[in-house]
Amino acid sequence: MNVQCGTAGWADKSLIACKRFYPRGYSSAEARLRFYASQFPLVEVDSAYYAMPSASNAQLWAERTPAGFTFNFKAFRIFTGHQTSPDVLPQDIVMALAATPSPATRKKNLYYRDLPAEIRDELWRRYREALEPLRQTDRLGAVLFQFAPWITSAPEDLAHVDECAARMAGYTMAVEFRNQSWLDEKHAASTLAFLRERDLVHVIVDAPPDVTNRVHTVWEVTNPQLAMVRLHGRNTGAWNPGAGATAADRFNYDYSDEELEELATSIRAIASRAARTHVIFNNCFEDQGQRNALTMTGLLGGAPTTLFE
Repeated sequence: MNVQCGTAGWADKSLIACKRFYPRGYSSAEARLRFYASQFPLVEVDSAYYAMPSASNAQLWAERTPAGFTFNFKAFRIFTGHQTSPDVLPQDIVMALAATPSPATRKKNLYYRDLPAEIRDELWRRYREALEPLRQTDRLGAVLFQFAPWITSAPEDLAHVDECAARMAGYTMAVEFRNQSWLDEKHAASTLAFLRERDLVHVIVDAPPDVTNRVHTVWEVTNPQLAMVRLHGRNTGAWNPGAGATAADRFNYDYSDEELEELATSIRAIASRAARTHVIFNNCFEDQGQRNALTMTGLLGGAPTTLFE
């Protein structure tokens, strides 16, 4: 089986602060990435969700990782239907928005629908440009679109997902839905067919089983070249915002050996149906994701490196 395990990011603040993953002296951005890439073959670039990525950073990442290393990129938030502050947009784009006659472009938070067509085109162009250094060095895996919870299976939202697929033609695009309507009993078959028709990768989600604001876990492959599993932890108490819970609390979950063994059985089955399988641990609190990914590598028959000496 060609299965790669990794984590959602390598520079999370709590990971660095816990001082259990990076050896002493690995304090620079370059040193940390080089060390991470010596331990795992795969990483997800989550920072690309929060702000537009740059080709210069992608070039540095390519230079600091060995041949065969894979970066999955998370799509920029405005593409996935999330509210986006103009503060995270390139300055010239902000100026162009301010010059448009539409009041929608001067709101505190923008949505994809608020952008004029020419600015949408330019953001997509720059996003694809930022991926090129990794694609040209065979380090680009999939581009992950984690759509907002309010993006449903309604026709207008389906059309938006279809537009994203068209914009990403030529790339491997993975889709993680967060609204239950996509994979409920009524819509699962049509959603999976939609993904298969476009060679989009269906992201299999592990999350708390007893919460309602999450997509159903469906173990299916929609692109024979790649299967993807993302594990968010099972912290039910902190899954929903409020009551003082933060994003860090939400992903503060350490999978038990028994849970990982159960997941490994399902991952083996799905990996037999795809040329490659990516397993991403998104329980990004301290070193939990790294430890769990190491354990999963061993369970799947890989040759894990000893991370924690």
